[in-house]
Amino acid sequence: MTGPRRCVEYAAVTEIPTYELRIGEEALDIPSVLPLLPVRNTVVFPGVTLPLSVGRARSLAAVQAAAKEGGLLAVVPQREPDTEEPELDDLFEFGCVTRIVHVVDTGSGLSVVVVGLGRFRVLDLLDSEPHQRVRVEGMQDLLHETPEAEAARRTVLRLARELVELRDDLPDEAVEMLERIDDPARLADLIVFNSGNLPVEEKAELLGQDDVLARLRAAMRYLMREIRVAQVSRSFAERAAGEIDEHQRRRLLREQLRKIQDELGETDEQLAEGDELRERLEAADLPDEVRSVTEREINRMSGIPSHSPERSVSRTYVEWILDLPWSTTTQDNLDLAHAQTVLDEDHYGLDRIKERVLEYLAVRKLADDPKGPILCFVGPPGVGKTSLGKSIARAMGREFVRCSLGGVRDEAEIRGHRRTYVGAMPGRILQNLKTAGTANPVFVLDEVDKIGTDYRGDPSAALLEVLDPEQNSTFSDHYLELEYDLSKVLFVATANRTDTIPPPLLDRMEVIELPGYTLREKVEIARRFLVPRQLEEHGLARDSLELDDDVLGAIAESYTREAGVRNLERHVASLVRKSALRIAEHEEVPEIGVPQLEELLGPAQFRPEVAESIEQPGVATGMVWTPVGGDIVFIEAALMKGKPELRLTGQLGDVMQESAEAALSYLRANAEKLDIDPDIFDDAQIHIHVPSGAMKKDGPSAGVTMLVALASLLTGRPVREKIAMTGEITLRGQVLPVGGIKEKVLAAHRAGVREILMPRRNLKDLEDVPTEVLEAFKIHPLENSIDAIRETMALGA
Repeated sequence: MTGPRRCVEYAAVTEIPTYELRIGEEALDIPSVLPLLPVRNTVVFPGVTLPLSVGRARSLAAVQAAAKEGGLLAVVPQREPDTEEPELDDLFEFGCVTRIVHVVDTGSGLSVVVVGLGRFRVLDLLDSEPHQRVRVEGMQDLLHETPEAEAARRTVLRLARELVELRDDLPDEAVEMLERIDDPARLADLIVFNSGNLPVEEKAELLGQDDVLARLRAAMRYLMREIRVAQVSRSFAERAAGEIDEHQRRRLLREQLRKIQDELGETDEQLAEGDELRERLEAADLPDEVRSVTEREINRMSGIPSHSPERSVSRTYVEWILDLPWSTTTQDNLDLAHAQTVLDEDHYGLDRIKERVLEYLAVRKLADDPKGPILCFVGPPGVGKTSLGKSIARAMGREFVRCSLGGVRDEAEIRGHRRTYVGAMPGRILQNLKTAGTANPVFVLDEVDKIGTDYRGDPSAALLEVLDPEQNSTFSDHYLELEYDLSKVLFVATANRTDTIPPPLLDRMEVIELPGYTLREKVEIARRFLVPRQLEEHGLARDSLELDDDVLGAIAESYTREAGVRNLERHVASLVRKSALRIAEHEEVPEIGVPQLEELLGPAQFRPEVAESIEQPGVATGMVWTPVGGDIVFIEAALMKGKPELRLTGQLGDVMQESAEAALSYLRANAEKLDIDPDIFDDAQIHIHVPSGAMKKDGPSAGVTMLVALASLLTGRPVREKIAMTGEITLRGQVLPVGGIKEKVLAAHRAGVREILMPRRNLKDLEDVPTEVLEAFKIHPLENSIDAIRETMALGA
């Protein structure tokens, strides 16, 4: 008998005695005080080699101390696995002396491979920093070489052989390994250690049993119990095989096994984990191939020890498969009137996009399984591309997910990492589908024009399969390595420009342009959406602030110069905040009119008219397209005495420089016809400059503007005010069509232009321009360069 278990200070131990431990013919001197490693859900037996995951601070320190002191470590199982800082009463009474074989740093802790040497009884827990130590009392195996002991050893081997024949999950090599063990003590320990259905409490009790014959009897009882369970399961399976299908048979067998385990009181956490995943698998509606792979992985996981890192990797893989919505879909709302109402509630204008959504719903109503379109909304920032995706989802009754692709450079972000990598997981496509919980959400791929490329691959190439209706029904993620059907997803991509999107990817998408809003549209959007939203976000009532159309129009004209409405909303938010401050201070909120805007928002940042009046020859106003919408630009030309030369400044690209050279060559070739002195080119240096010199510019559409600016310079006649132009020119004087007409016309309207010169072949593009904008202009269609000069020169030309 031993005295009561107690905890003492390690400093009180002045001398550490040793005891002799015999292992076969070898005798070891074991210190009676050893560093302590408490373990969860595991009992280490002598003769067993296994890895242990170590992560707690005290445990890490104990391993490091043991490694310095000869590699001996006291491993004691905990009673409760949730105890983080176990004391003496939290540990079982018996443990195992182990020797450290190998240590690996896993990043989050250590993986320590130990081999069990011998049993001991825990006497005291010694407090020391930074780890704990235990005082132990060695235990020697008690075995009398009697006929009974030999009979027990042979019976254990016979039962083990019988169990292996009954169970398919046990390899035949297991019996051969056991037969090579001559030591009955090691044989009993090895069987008890590998008995997955024995609770930790029973294993700990057998660890404290020094009578080898008693341990052999316990091993026999365990093997006989497992044989009975295996026989019942096999008999039940044979009876049920002809009556039910394979899935039902497996489920019934597992239920029967669970009942047998419950009756025997042998519920095992490892088996329970596998049963939980199998129940989820049975309840899930998966394709046959996916179900087969998942079931195979669950069976593989069940055979992996609970302390192995590979088990958590396998479980994570299975959980990803079970969490994905393979066949879960939402019912589409195909009511066209409802969809029209929702789209009108959320967005003002944008008739083409709304019409396209209604067309898709009409097709869904008539066809059973149409392929989802791949839409790409292209337009400047702030015009509502992303919010349109939300409205489409709300109109159709689908879930909405969004994935921002700006700056993505790794192909694995789309396709996922292979499972061989640490921390591998599926790509963003499957991650977002898991979040959506359905296989047919509205999926917005934001900023698809800003995808990068580097040594890790090209994400845009990975998107080719995702956005191809002919291929995405068999999309394969590198992590799952299973085919997933993306054909039910309604993909909506957004971009500011199309020239940075790879052509193969652009070819797979239906591009719908959102060029920008007119002043009237901005006022309507602000009144219907922006002002109410800002009032709600700032906690104000709807009637606490009134902003009429004149105020909203003045903000849009004088404080913003954009295609969208983001800056307009920021200025509205500023007015709402100032009103909120007055209300919080219990002051009266003054009425806000156009005269009060300068006091509240500061001086106007833009003038509603053209930024400058053209009063001197050599200056012409052009219309340009930019990634953030249209804009106007002033092209300036100057004439100086000197060596004949054409100088171009303002960060002009190659195409724009060639347009300037073509314009000058046309004027020299037709100088007499245009009343230009031919001799002026012999000793004159001509300089063309495009302001905003820090910004790069390129494109052929400035050809007409450069031609008019040079003609004005060489004839000395200024260009008429409030007239802007665009178009490409040739050496023969033809005016060719250009792109971005709607954006350019809207920019001219914002800048106060009243007359526009444009190629005649671009008149068809005016159909997309709102009527109220066109009514504010006089349009001059151009077929040749002389028409442009005639229309722009001042009176008297």
